[in-house]
Amino acid sequence: MTEQTAPTTAAGEPATARGEQTRQLILDTAMRLFRERGYAQTTMRAIAQEAGVAVGNAYYYFGSKDHLIQEFYARAQVEHRAAAQPVLDRESDFAARLAGVLHAGIDVLTPSHDFAASFFKTAAEPTSPLSPFSAESSAPRQAAVALFAEVLDGSTAKVDADLRPQLPELLWLAYMGVILYWVYDRSPGQARTRQLIDGAVPLIDRLVALSRLRVLRPVTRQVLDLIRTLRH
Repeated sequence: MTEQTAPTTAAGEPATARGEQTRQLILDTAMRLFRERGYAQTTMRAIAQEAGVAVGNAYYYFGSKDHLIQEFYARAQVEHRAAAQPVLDRESDFAARLAGVLHAGIDVLTPSHDFAASFFKTAAEPTSPLSPFSAESSAPRQAAVALFAEVLDGSTAKVDADLRPQLPELLWLAYMGVILYWVYDRSPGQARTRQLIDGAVPLIDRLVALSRLRVLRPVTRQVLDLIRTLRH
């Protein structure tokens, strides 16, 4: 069992019980204001005022709006893991596990849909610390990749030996694509995103199964070589 790291303030100090309540209040207030006003239009001063704390106190717990979003990433990933647990416990079929985890991720993010588009403009900047590919986002990214590794490891899927170590990250990248579609999905209840998941999962399942065919192994190797090249 891995040891849980205690929450800390922006200054790196351990959080007390009362301090953690204040920290949570600031985070909850920020998320509400981001939804109501948009990310760009919400300032740390406004967050502090709405939370009923001094501006300096808000900065004590979160050094900037970026730190608030990083905390949002981390907590969303914890919630995603919890929401996905029932399907992971119940299913051994790869496609069912993958579909369940993708749908669970959208379930967790749905309350944030209203501010997602304005926020994504910042997160999409390649140099932004809010990018899911940034060094600052490495912890929630690694947690997400680990979740997709569990999707694979707990399934009965037979996967090409060279593809298997790379597949969790590829599944996470597919999930990023789903989120991008969801951000701009204006269908009622983002129904089209659900349709995308339900349509894409059988294709992914089929491609994973086909990866073991001898005739397709050269193509699989080429794809993996390309991925390795793009990482460096």
